Amino acid sequence: MPHSPDLDRLAATVLQPGFDGTTPPGWLLGHLAGGLGGVVLFARNISEDTPRLVRRLREENPQVIVAVDEEGGTVTRLEAATGSSWPGNAALGVLDDPATTEATGREIGLLLAEAGITLDYAPDVDVNADPANPVIGIRSFGADAGLVARHSAAWVTGLQSTGVAACAKHFPGHGDTVTDSHLALPTVHASRDLLERRDLPPFRAAIAAGVRAVMCGHLMVPALDPALPATLSRRVLTGLLRLELGFTGVTVTDAIEMKAVAALLPPPEIAVRALAAGADAICVGASTPGGENVTALREGIVRAVHEGALPESRLAEAAGRVRALAAWHASHGAPDQPGMIGRDPHYGVSVLGLDAARRALRVTIPAGDASPDRPVLTRPPQVVEMTARPHQAIGGALPYGPGEALAALLPGTERAVLTPGRDAVPPLREPEQAPVVVVTHDAHRHAWMRDRLAEILRRRPDAVVVEMGLPGRPAGAVYLATNGNSRVSSLAAAEWLTGH
Repeated sequence: MPHSPDLDRLAATVLQPGFDGTTPPGWLLGHLAGGLGGVVLFARNISEDTPRLVRRLREENPQVIVAVDEEGGTVTRLEAATGSSWPGNAALGVLDDPATTEATGREIGLLLAEAGITLDYAPDVDVNADPANPVIGIRSFGADAGLVARHSAAWVTGLQSTGVAACAKHFPGHGDTVTDSHLALPTVHASRDLLERRDLPPFRAAIAAGVRAVMCGHLMVPALDPALPATLSRRVLTGLLRLELGFTGVTVTDAIEMKAVAALLPPPEIAVRALAAGADAICVGASTPGGENVTALREGIVRAVHEGALPESRLAEAAGRVRALAAWHASHGAPDQPGMIGRDPHYGVSVLGLDAARRALRVTIPAGDASPDRPVLTRPPQVVEMTARPHQAIGGALPYGPGEALAALLPGTERAVLTPGRDAVPPLREPEQAPVVVVTHDAHRHAWMRDRLAEILRRRPDAVVVEMGLPGRPAGAVYLATNGNSRVSSLAAAEWLTGH
């Protein structure tokens, strides 16, 4: 079957693989020289030399899209070692101040632009309709479609003002699920009418704000397509996203090694079917040591065109959108305000982010009706932090509790970390010896966490409870909800507790 002479290059253009290490391996440079259209950076790739890394990638392919997953809050790549300088979407939703959300998007954009990043796989515009959702939660602006829509648009506007492209995710909406798509294929059990009222408004708002990319989720949505997950569904990616919602930018898949789709088909077939359905870029989070899986994907796409399973015109259209996005980024040049993120001189975090985290704190006194008029902690406390295993979108264990910050403010603070299935509650100090602070994260989702919390409160009903995830039923003498587990959320909690 006749095909254009640059078919290999077209196939390479639509791939966005990750790699290991802080310097690009030879196989990646070779693929870039052959037209590889994108590279995804993870925390494992980030160092103080990240701008140099990005420049090296562009030496091989000046048009390469360099993407990263920088949501702020719990999902961060550039600040993975310390925790994010911004409190995350849930806190911004609690504030419900679109100007702060837009400014947050802009600061994150400045951070990425200074590193040379093209595309941010953010914001998460899912409406967190189910509090038991294991993978969205505080990554969402909230459970109300209107609130999520206005903050999605504000975040997109702020980020893209810096010349970094935003990517609204996870289309058509991952909020009403109880399954993590990294582990299995979730199903959204909602009528088309409910999807229209609840899940689609944030995507419509992001598109109206000019979002340059949309990421599809690995989701079964029977009301839209009873046979295929969204990633492979032409009804979803072309019929709904393109024709009904009018999106004209780049559609990128979530990582195709995620078990939601990887359990169904071999990677090359996933890529081909996603492209045929309307996707323009294939995200490949994990690559083999020599990049053999990237070669197999490119060859599989070329073979599908030869065999007629993928029209060359569809592949050319996808590659054209990828190149247009790269050109859009290049047209903005360097950020117009390099280094203009205001940093707190003591903590080194964003002043804007720390202020937002402070304002997002919510305090409940279960036994009373007013907040304390003096610091809750005046002596070094005993801190018990309960940590759940982080989901794979986070990319590893991040510090999310205020224990470190409390230890800095109140030297002599004792810290213990409890993990699921292993650790018992440590011996607790007597009230006259030390106050007790219990830190939880989404306690409403974890029975082991609730059980240990109940045990601690039986022994120390005067304990302070700090919830770093979605707030649940208030407990303890003081219940402090941060609405986020970033570094600034931890700092804000520690400051409030100590009166600093």
